[in-house]
Amino acid sequence: MLRGRLLIWLALIGTPLLVVTVIAMVWGWDLLIPLIQSRASATLGRPVTISHLNLSPGRISRITAEDVVIGNPPGWEGEPFAKVPRLVVDVDAWSYLRHRELVVPLVVLEEPTLLATQNQAGAANYQLQLAGGSDSGARLGEVQINNGQAFVRLAKLKADFRLGIATRTNAGESQLEVDAQGTYAAQPIAGRLVGGALLSLRDPSRPWPVDLRLKNGPTEVTLVGTIADPLTLSGSSLKLRFTGPDMSLLEKLVGIPIPKTPNYQVTGDLDFANNRVQFKNFSGRLGNSDISGTIEVDPTKERPDVVAKLASRKVDLADLAGFIGSTPGRVGTTGQTPAQRAEVAKAEANPRLLPDTPISVPKLHWADIHLEYKGQHIEGRSMPLDQLAVVLDIVDGKVTLHPISFTIGSGRISGNIALTPEQNMVHTRADIDFHRIDVSRLMEATGVFKGAGTISGVGEMDAVGNSLGQMLANGNGGVRLGMAGGDLSALLVNLSGLQFGKAALSALGLPNRTKVECFIADLALRRGLLAIQALVLDTGEAVVEGTGTVSLKTETLNLQIRTDAKHFSIGSLPAPINIGGTLKNPSLVPGAELLARGGAAAGLGIAFPPLAILPTIQFGIGDDGRCNNLLTRAKRQGGGQQLPPNRRPSR
Repeated sequence: MLRGRLLIWLALIGTPLLVVTVIAMVWGWDLLIPLIQSRASATLGRPVTISHLNLSPGRISRITAEDVVIGNPPGWEGEPFAKVPRLVVDVDAWSYLRHRELVVPLVVLEEPTLLATQNQAGAANYQLQLAGGSDSGARLGEVQINNGQAFVRLAKLKADFRLGIATRTNAGESQLEVDAQGTYAAQPIAGRLVGGALLSLRDPSRPWPVDLRLKNGPTEVTLVGTIADPLTLSGSSLKLRFTGPDMSLLEKLVGIPIPKTPNYQVTGDLDFANNRVQFKNFSGRLGNSDISGTIEVDPTKERPDVVAKLASRKVDLADLAGFIGSTPGRVGTTGQTPAQRAEVAKAEANPRLLPDTPISVPKLHWADIHLEYKGQHIEGRSMPLDQLAVVLDIVDGKVTLHPISFTIGSGRISGNIALTPEQNMVHTRADIDFHRIDVSRLMEATGVFKGAGTISGVGEMDAVGNSLGQMLANGNGGVRLGMAGGDLSALLVNLSGLQFGKAALSALGLPNRTKVECFIADLALRRGLLAIQALVLDTGEAVVEGTGTVSLKTETLNLQIRTDAKHFSIGSLPAPINIGGTLKNPSLVPGAELLARGGAAAGLGIAFPPLAILPTIQFGIGDDGRCNNLLTRAKRQGGGQQLPPNRRPSR
């Protein structure tokens, strides 16, 4: 019985093999080329040709194809996509006959050449449309590549580089080695990848080792670790390190627009999960600031979706200047290149203060970005700000900050800002809340003056432009601030009125403070012109009034501050201080009036025209009697108008 079954099996298997062998001996294996070419072309969606075919039958059958050419997609002209002078494929015939399982123990490609091109419109010849999916179900073994080359030309990325590809044996272990040379993003590129054996690509029990060293212009990238399943990019244990003079140079490498930054160095873990690329637990340095956090990117969407949570223990705001279109860093920032130092020096020498770098509206549509950032401690020269927090979303090109906030002592400045692209411009709306701003912290930043108390208020702006400077130059809105109680350095108040005697005593510490009864400011912004509608400081020593305008279009100042003493003061002159010049270089010049004061009565009898509008303004100073005298005088000057109820600003 067993012998009969064996004979039947031999007949079923041997007869077709015998027939095929006889046909091959008579006509040759090239007879099968049209069939193989047709199947391969249908699978790849492009023409495939073979000049010669040979088969060595056996339990492990060897198929040898010569001059294999894979063409370009329909309508694509030029050199073919790939050429393989000799392709060897070993197939386990016995496994297929017994288990219907396709096992390919070995694939050898001799001197393959690949030409991957992308035109200016973004069409590429390497985008394969595989019929029926990309997984054939075959068990692939070792893949050997001998002296392979790939030429990559990407017009949109300004890339033209060559890859040398080969498999090697090192200390008994097979390795894949890839060398890169050429240009990428119009910058020289050089790199080397040493990976594990291609045999282990589908073996989860053997994590695939990766050692990549890449240099693109001045940017250096290293990637070291293992990937459990390289074909699905899962189970990664990779350490990624970026270093360079400017993060904006990473834009072409990572596919996401990044503002200009000072030199940086960051190291973190790279992983792939749930269709997202994750750069996790990274830390490093950005100019004079430290930086840490996690960034996740979903590249499967039409616009990449980016989620970033970043933090700094200490941050120099100059390092973040690129985010508002200014030049980042300082001349003394460590690690700056000579070109960057020259650029910062040029920016500092520029008489203009407001950034005029255009916002690239198309780049706002490159990705949807969701960012959270916290700076625990802000450092900088004469910087009264303590902490920074930002929640930013860019969705379909629209930017919202909700909020961006700075703490100042126990208080804070926070704003909700929306930037909406309109053709090549950006429409900006902003609401700002000044909540109990710490005066002592503000004065501390001067290094000279002292003070106490809190300032609160509100502000808003509506503007259109293609840069921060242009938006402010065209903006409308205003700011209203108020303070009740507290104190300031008498030196500060007295100098504002050229009270030489008291200024000298204050400089000696006698007295060192003057009590603040009330401070009120109302500034209106109309088409880029910031006008003082009311600016009054009522202290125990004097009443200080401010008038004038600031042009945000020309960045020029035309302000006047006048102080009138409440008490007799030797050497006190009722001369205003004129503040001119520019935002970046203001100038202070005493006014021409040099009339001696006649005593306290003269000071108390001064009338301030701006006080007439105070009853119509809500400053957020609360129900505090210390401003009652000032507001009562304002009500009388305004014709007996009813004072509106005071309110605290919305938060």
